[in-house]
Amino acid sequence: MSDPAATEADEHDSDRPGSDATDGADSSRDLTIVQAVREGLEAELERDEDVLVLGEDVGTNGGVFRATEGLMAEFGEDRVVDTPLAESAIVGASVGMASMGLAPVPEIQFSGFIYPAFDQIVSHLARFRTRTQGRMPLRVTLRAPYGGGIRAPEHHSESKEAFYVHEPGLKVVVPSTPRDTKGLLIASIRDPDPVVFLEPKLIYRAFRGPVPEEPYTVPLGEAARRREGEDVAVYTWGAMTRPTLAAAETLAEEGISCEVLDLRTLSPLDREAIVDAFERTGRAAVVQEAPRTGGLASEIAAILQEEALLYQEAPIGRVTGFDVPYPQYAKEDYYLPNEARIAEGIREVAGFEP
Repeated sequence: MSDPAATEADEHDSDRPGSDATDGADSSRDLTIVQAVREGLEAELERDEDVLVLGEDVGTNGGVFRATEGLMAEFGEDRVVDTPLAESAIVGASVGMASMGLAPVPEIQFSGFIYPAFDQIVSHLARFRTRTQGRMPLRVTLRAPYGGGIRAPEHHSESKEAFYVHEPGLKVVVPSTPRDTKGLLIASIRDPDPVVFLEPKLIYRAFRGPVPEEPYTVPLGEAARRREGEDVAVYTWGAMTRPTLAAAETLAEEGISCEVLDLRTLSPLDREAIVDAFERTGRAAVVQEAPRTGGLASEIAAILQEEALLYQEAPIGRVTGFDVPYPQYAKEDYYLPNEARIAEGIREVAGFEP
């Protein structure tokens, strides 16, 4: 049996209008997500001399996950810059460079290290377009490996995407497949607004998928339907996409048909796709790795209440992390939503009777 979590429907992952590539099928290779990150960076460094990469150990060492391996040798120390261990300075310097017309791609080594740079992100990066009445957009793509599951210590495993979604002026992207990773990263670097690009490190090397060799874009703000279904609409993103698809296949054997929507971009959300899936099924569940309270699952539930209440047949289910600090190794697998917990959450929604 093929792995449903690794499957990408061609009609939802094909190159869109505005892409450099019209048909990448003949030149596709099977890559991991971290390899797709590197290809996206390499393509934009080659295409646009205003693009540069900076961060801790991104140059000589090629990054802690080797996402930038070899780029300094290829493009030089002025385009791939090793920085001090100072996240505020990394983002602050990026704001300054972008204000002068450059397109920096700063890397925060782990998303849990980003908090010293929060002032730069929310006070400057997110506000410059508004502050200058549109005269100074900042082309900054802030990359960060995020999420749990790799047995890393404290501050390495947080899933706090809601922080950035809550900040107007930022776009937030979370890929789940190699093909999407490269296309979304290129689209983010080309976007005139700042983008927080969160890379689920649990699936950096978990599987491979076809990725066109030539540059292409996947539009920001468009969700991907990973599985069609009739009974329950299930919304997810990032590393949770694979166990959600696996749960959907298990439930199909029980007669429960799930539609799985991979949001891909968390800000702006694809509200039309979210509502459309709910209107066709009448039932919904949201799967997120982040803690339950104040997460994106709550916002998606609110959207469905506001825009599609009359289609609702059951309470909206949430399968999430817990409202506790991220645990140490022994409890990590219990904390993260897995296939069994996701399937049980969807069963509750599907089986509800008024």
